[in-house]
Amino acid sequence: MLSKPVKPGEPLVTHIYTADPSAHVFDGKIYIYPSHDLDRDHASNDNGDQYDMEDYHVLSMEDTESACIDHGEALHVKNVPWASKQMWAPDAAYKNDTYYLFFPARDQEDIFRIGVAKGDSPAGPFLPEPQYIPGSFSIDPAVFVDEDNRAYMYFGGLWGGQLEKWQTGKFMADAEGPGPDEPALGPRVAELSEDMLTFREAPEEIIILDEQGNPLTAGDEDRRYFEGPWVHKYRGLYYLSYSTGTTHKIVYAVSADPKGPFVFKGTILTPVIGWTTHHSIVQFQGKWYLFYHDSSLSGGADNKRCVKFTELEYLEDGTIRTIDPYDK
Repeated sequence: MLSKPVKPGEPLVTHIYTADPSAHVFDGKIYIYPSHDLDRDHASNDNGDQYDMEDYHVLSMEDTESACIDHGEALHVKNVPWASKQMWAPDAAYKNDTYYLFFPARDQEDIFRIGVAKGDSPAGPFLPEPQYIPGSFSIDPAVFVDEDNRAYMYFGGLWGGQLEKWQTGKFMADAEGPGPDEPALGPRVAELSEDMLTFREAPEEIIILDEQGNPLTAGDEDRRYFEGPWVHKYRGLYYLSYSTGTTHKIVYAVSADPKGPFVFKGTILTPVIGWTTHHSIVQFQGKWYLFYHDSSLSGGADNKRCVKFTELEYLEDGTIRTIDPYDK
């Protein structure tokens, strides 16, 4: 389905609800891999039960002034043997002449895992592997393929994303997160194998530091990690951006190493309409763009969101100018 030409700050599509956009440039176009919110009414809770997504659609744009195309259903939970429900925020990557779709879902024991599916086209469809990635857990996979062709997956989300449950390396259903004055939990990173189907190594935690070299604390909700990691590279440095969750910001930290530690730098996006915030950053035709979502299309419903984009600007010192999503 084809929409009218999209302007920055407007929903890319309005015929379905979309969220959690992962944007990439493939074949000279922008492809967006969002989650697909269903038009259902649910009470919101901290476990995220209202987000009952079942499938993925792939969107694309010829350029930032064109209409957005919905290529239709690319993968459904019913076709993923190991998954039971909640197809949350996905990502995609290209390597080995193959397109890979990475996605989280709850397994048959209600534990979030991360799966992978393969396709011949960036628009899908994608054929899922019969099992989730061994050693995977939690949510929000984001895959970064570096200039040396090594691929890294970043992932993890608090609360409904179950990251607190994995502090010992095993799933502990009753585990809680660190206290307010203790170091905050960071996202996880693992290098992917050459075939992109398994981890080359056990996932490790990323440390996020303040400018003085101290780990951010769990009580520092304006800066600490909550969910939605994304990594891109600018002027030889790795930029880790993520959602603060409870304070509803997209913030970022910088490192010379893809595994960190990362040093906190500032805020990219101030709060949007709706509880969640989730994003991606992509370079296209010499400019940088931020893709994000809000709940404006549904009038504020947490579980009925819409994907948008806007231009992202770097300052001379490599910092990112803060964006107000509603600044006209």
